Amino acid sequence: MWRKFCRFLLKTMGWTAVDPPVPEDKCVILGVPHTSGMDFVVSYLYYTSVGGKAYVMIAKEFFWWPLGPILRKLGAIPVDRKNPTSLLVSVIHEMNKAKTLHLAIAPEGTRKAVKRWKTGFHTIAREVGCPVYLGYFDWGTKRVGRGEKFELTDDPKADMKRIQEIYEEMHMVGKHPEGYVTH
Repeated sequence: MWRKFCRFLLKTMGWTAVDPPVPEDKCVILGVPHTSGMDFVVSYLYYTSVGGKAYVMIAKEFFWWPLGPILRKLGAIPVDRKNPTSLLVSVIHEMNKAKTLHLAIAPEGTRKAVKRWKTGFHTIAREVGCPVYLGYFDWGTKRVGRGEKFELTDDPKADMKRIQEIYEEMHMVGKHPEGYVTH
């Protein structure tokens, strides 16, 4: 019932779901371009409507009553952004102990325009041994999907360069276009 409701809401908002959920039990799904809090809403509706359950990292400051329990139910994981090393260790630990976990991450790390994307997703995926998918939500075409699988190498810098090139070739538009740059 919830899946159908999410599909209805997504369609009502004018969005088209492009891909089915990821087939692997564990993965990291990048969410690009991340320029608005509404990206979470669109992504949640999309992934739920196609039968998936994705988890996202959200600053622990948002987990106050009554918002905290709601966020947890929607798949939010509270994280301490002030300590990136601890954040990575705890996320890797959570993924290793879970039977299934699709973790959605915005590599930009913020809703503002940045040229240097964060590579924490690379560390997480390599440590857990799971694939990375190049997820997207294009506000220009209102198409949303988990995207293609990207094979990581031992070189995070080279991988990031190639990932940004792929996204650049997609010519996507963020909800706030000035908040998205790929190079």
